[in-house]
Amino acid sequence: MKLDQWLEDHLMGPLGKIAQNIYLQSIRDAFVIFALPVIITGAIFLIIANPPDSIEWGIVQAWVNAVEPIQAELLFPFNLTFGLMALTVAFGIGYSLASRRDMDAVMAGMLSMLAFFMTAFPVTDIEQVAFGDILQYLGGQGLFVAIILGILTTEAMRFLIKKGVTFEMPDGVPPYVMRTFRVIIPFMIILPIVWILSWIVWANFGITIPQAVLDIFSPLVTVSNSYWATLGMILLMLVLWAMGIHGMNVVSSVVYPFWMANLADNAEAVRQGTEATGIVTEPFFHMFTHLGGSGATIGLAVFLLFAASKQLKQVGKTVIVPSLFNINEPLIFGVPIVLNPILIIPFVLGPVVIVTINYILFATGILPPVIVQPPFTVPIFLGGFIATGGSWLAGVVQIVNAIIAALIYYPFFRKYDKQLLNEVNNNNEAETN
Repeated sequence: MKLDQWLEDHLMGPLGKIAQNIYLQSIRDAFVIFALPVIITGAIFLIIANPPDSIEWGIVQAWVNAVEPIQAELLFPFNLTFGLMALTVAFGIGYSLASRRDMDAVMAGMLSMLAFFMTAFPVTDIEQVAFGDILQYLGGQGLFVAIILGILTTEAMRFLIKKGVTFEMPDGVPPYVMRTFRVIIPFMIILPIVWILSWIVWANFGITIPQAVLDIFSPLVTVSNSYWATLGMILLMLVLWAMGIHGMNVVSSVVYPFWMANLADNAEAVRQGTEATGIVTEPFFHMFTHLGGSGATIGLAVFLLFAASKQLKQVGKTVIVPSLFNINEPLIFGVPIVLNPILIIPFVLGPVVIVTINYILFATGILPPVIVQPPFTVPIFLGGFIATGGSWLAGVVQIVNAIIAALIYYPFFRKYDKQLLNEVNNNNEAETN
């Protein structure tokens, strides 16, 4: 049996199902659609409040002196955006999952958000609880509970409504009244259950549910930040892409919460002036590895413009502009790279080399930590500069990474270009004869 047939029969099917899993899709949507704008907004204020004071430029030092007296006030938006990240995700998961279940998405999002919000507080006299003390569990440290409750509360509400445990109003009642009464009983059942569970955990262990779950998941966060885990992630992404499956979507659907936890920890460490240790974040891949798109194909896109093969040259003219914004599906399927034994080698090898270099640079502190998640379409240099909070070196590293990947692609591109050209010439000779 051929390798590609074996992969089609035994690997692509299960992994394709993972990528289409309704829960994983809802989690991804919650981060990308709901949390990302909040995170980016908060990160802007973090950058403003923490200028690179090691740079001895007059304008930078003036910036440092200007923000020092008002740093706490400048960090206020950051604290309330990153600090409420998990709350946003809880709403987003409930909303996204309910949309896929043909339910009232807004009500499901509200229920998920309220249930999560309830777990973050100690079950005690709430007037004695300082909001700042629990803010961290509403942010990055509460992500796992937000994800779990977002799914469970939405499915519980769906189950209750499906079983008829709800108030149904007669025809003629305004729709907004009808939707409110339909969810009253699910709300009155689910929220007290969450409150009782929170009370049990607090009464027996003296911690909140997000604290307890964080203790359980913290080893996984640590493991996900290792080099070998990073290498496994990038290999899986690219092998899946080589088979025609969107590798980033499959892998990120599973590990996105770990990436976001590292990103939130980095931002908090920078705010407090302590060491940031999170290396593996979403921008680690999108900004520093997927240069021009998955597989670091920006160099290949440039080479295509100078191909001898008319086919590749035409593809190059089509894909060069999207590649500048890290969109390379037209390239991957147009060249193609998918199931192409020649180009799959650099497609996998280039990013593996880049990931190794980047991991060393971040782990040794040569590059400052990633504290911002820019949209993946931000071009090279600017993306690295923004992601690290204003490091010019990070932008330069992106350019160097792109050059390294291009050098790895070049001999394989030449071979493939020559192969296509020979095929055209042989076909022309055959038609002439």
